[in-house]
Amino acid sequence: MLMKTPRLDSEDTRVLDEIDSMRHELRHMLQPTRRWMGQLRRNFTARAIAGSNTIEGYVATAADVEAVMAGEEPPEASEATRRELEGYRHAMTYIQSLSEAAPGFRYDLGLLNGLHFMIQEHHHGKSPGIVRSTPVHVTSAEDPEVPAYTAPEPEAVPALMEEFVQWLNEGDLDAPVHVRASMAHLNLVKIHPWRDGNGRMSRALSTLVFSREALVPPEFSSIEEWLGRTRNTFEYYDVLAQTGGRDWSPGADTREWIRFCLRAHHLQAQAAKRRLDRSNRGWIALAEAVAAAPGLDERMVYALFTAFNGTPVRRSVYQEDADVNRQMAIRDMRKLVQQGWLVAHGETRGRFYTAGPALSSVIADVVRTPGPYEEPYGRARWHIS
Repeated sequence: MLMKTPRLDSEDTRVLDEIDSMRHELRHMLQPTRRWMGQLRRNFTARAIAGSNTIEGYVATAADVEAVMAGEEPPEASEATRRELEGYRHAMTYIQSLSEAAPGFRYDLGLLNGLHFMIQEHHHGKSPGIVRSTPVHVTSAEDPEVPAYTAPEPEAVPALMEEFVQWLNEGDLDAPVHVRASMAHLNLVKIHPWRDGNGRMSRALSTLVFSREALVPPEFSSIEEWLGRTRNTFEYYDVLAQTGGRDWSPGADTREWIRFCLRAHHLQAQAAKRRLDRSNRGWIALAEAVAAAPGLDERMVYALFTAFNGTPVRRSVYQEDADVNRQMAIRDMRKLVQQGWLVAHGETRGRFYTAGPALSSVIADVVRTPGPYEEPYGRARWHIS
């Protein structure tokens, strides 16, 4: 028996309608003809990966993840964190590709184990991709000697996973995708079928459930960035602990969990809309500035747009984004530095670039002080980070 999807009330339905409205707006804004879309999708993916790993104590920035995605050394993350980011990146890349899988796609345990293996492959002693055969106790953050949650006994896990996979394929198909994704997340993390990596796998699965709907790309549907913010992470753990208590409790009330997730989706959608609007205005302003600057080519906007978004610019990434050869990319970087658009840091192999005075001036003209987010459930029960 799995944890059950709660009955939604009129307030939940209103929040869902507002989320759907924002997602339809996002779909319109995410036109493939926008030249900056590939860079922004990469940035959203990086933010999600950084958020999910930060929850587990592997603190990383979106810049660290983008460096790993480019095959470069992350500027701040440790070697151990780099391995975690790389594993999660493999899983997210596959999840993004599954959003375009044929309509006959079905979930199975092999798929879930495979995704788990990608995330945990470097932890050889923790049986990556293999359902556990031992008990699991999730320790309390306040006192490692106290189990905050005891997962189902290992003998019960195979049957629970069989039921869970069946539910993924056939259960609650009439429920809104936000609710199904949230219940997939909850049930998997509570079953805790693997020795380690269950939290990240549950969040990744939630994104996969979204990706199958294909209304917007999966990286714009994930709430992992939002969950990774410190205060939200504490509240995430709190609501997980409150939902069912310290032991596997399939009969527990799941309403608070669903409301927590719906609120997260609402706020993340608001953030995505703001970021898309800012990106659109930024690209236009940068294109105009480059056109007016002597000796610059419009392709250089790709480099400036990366710095505009607060991500260090790397020559290899710019080379791919602008579709130029290595020598031209080097010349472009040198020219942008000479004219004060970028500032170089580090030596040859580890060199990266950040916004220079000329670019900072454009950023100041474009960036607006944001107002507060709209609170979907009225007076917030949870804080906004």
